[in-house]
Amino acid sequence: MTDLNCAILTISDTRSLADDGSGDYLCQAVVADGHHIAERQIVRDDIYAIRAQLSNWIAADEVQVIITTGGTGFTGRDSTPEAASVLFDKHIEGFGELFRQLSYTDIGSSTIQSRAVGGLANGTLVFCLPGSSNAVRTGWEEIIRNQLDIEFKPCNFAELIPRFKE
Repeated sequence: MTDLNCAILTISDTRSLADDGSGDYLCQAVVADGHHIAERQIVRDDIYAIRAQLSNWIAADEVQVIITTGGTGFTGRDSTPEAASVLFDKHIEGFGELFRQLSYTDIGSSTIQSRAVGGLANGTLVFCLPGSSNAVRTGWEEIIRNQLDIEFKPCNFAELIPRFKE
């Protein structure tokens, strides 16, 4: 297992560190799988606040992975995909597709309301998940965990991280 430095960002107008169950789960899961929490923040559901925090971490050499939770729906304030996607050098198209496919088992056609996205920005992996604890658990346990595990075969992102800035 390669230990990676991960930043966790919760996007919410109502959550605080005291009641951020999805952020708590991600921090615990990341550490349990042998990685490190480089930083954890909560920002309001505002496209520019989200983009500013993501940009800071993308520019930081010590952050290799960013996982966000929240702001991926369709209400007027949900703007995580719009904030993050413009920062991507490359989009991980299959991430959102696979997330919705896996979610279908649990929530049926409601999965079309998820706008989970992933990408690569300045050599940093960025995964944007919905805010529900169930969605975060699905994203971590079914997709992200394996892609951050250098032992996962036939391939994984962990082994490619040193080559992202070639």
